[in-house]
Amino acid sequence: MKLNILDIGGKVVKEDDRYKVKDNSTLKNLIVSSTDLKPGKSTSGHTHAGQEEVYNFVKGSGTMKVDESVFPVTEGDVILIEDGQFHQVINDSEDNLYFVCVFDGSRNH
Repeated sequence: MKLNILDIGGKVVKEDDRYKVKDNSTLKNLIVSSTDLKPGKSTSGHTHAGQEEVYNFVKGSGTMKVDESVFPVTEGDVILIEDGQFHQVINDSEDNLYFVCVFDGSRNH
């Protein structure tokens, strides 16, 4: 199946004043999820045992926290989140920050 990185399909699983999150659960073992994070907003930040994630930053820029590390992220960056690591994305820019995550299993966050 071919997807466009700017519209991964699937359904909206979260939407509020911070962001819009869509999950494509076509595959058996992986979820492809997109987040369009509004300026000045952040994700909740969380950990989850037994699940790794790959974050692919497609548009915009911001900051990411992974455990004790805090670093800038921008278009083209790929971040690997190991099992059990705390992670949070902060959009400290004036434009939307759009990223796509891939994680194994079902959504537990």
